[in-house]
Amino acid sequence: MRRIETLFIDGPAGRLEAMLEEPDSGAPTEAALVCHPHPLGGGTMHNKVVHRLARGLRQIGAVTLRFNFRGVNLSEGTHDNGVGEVEDARAVLAVLRARYPQLPLTVSGFSFGSRVAVQVYPGVRRVVLVGFPTVYRQFEILERCPVERIFIQSTNDEYGPRHELQPVFDRLWGAKALHWVEAQDHFFAGALAEFEKTVVGIGPLAT
Repeated sequence: MRRIETLFIDGPAGRLEAMLEEPDSGAPTEAALVCHPHPLGGGTMHNKVVHRLARGLRQIGAVTLRFNFRGVNLSEGTHDNGVGEVEDARAVLAVLRARYPQLPLTVSGFSFGSRVAVQVYPGVRRVVLVGFPTVYRQFEILERCPVERIFIQSTNDEYGPRHELQPVFDRLWGAKALHWVEAQDHFFAGALAEFEKTVVGIGPLAT
């Protein structure tokens, strides 16, 4: 039986609610942090896209650690417009790294969570950015990230439309990949199963 653990992690603004899940079979071969969408839009670690993202990562051998940003559900603190949330993610990643020091690390996130994930890269092998929102025009955070950036985007994403993301991706230097999923909207409506297959398709980290 795979290990599932709910825990609280000391963050910079108080305790952060989290959930650690190991793969269904076999020992984990990598570790992945998963960041949820915008707290002010109802985003939590139990969001359906986040759930599918974490499950897909476990299918390729990752132990996953999801958590709620400050001020969400049982996590302490208040929303900090994406600034303090980056520090939250770093604190949670430090716990994941301490628990599995031998495993390579992936940081991933959906929507708002992808904006956070791409800023949490020291010691990380890759970032998986799902539904990256171009509406904020924060393209410099993509350019600064020195590790492999893997994008998974809906073909009908209202917050990160194809005609905006594709040229940004094309200009990025270094290791990168972009996967389009035929879906109805930002939340991969009508295509959650295909989205999860795409996550599995990125494959495990090379040893």
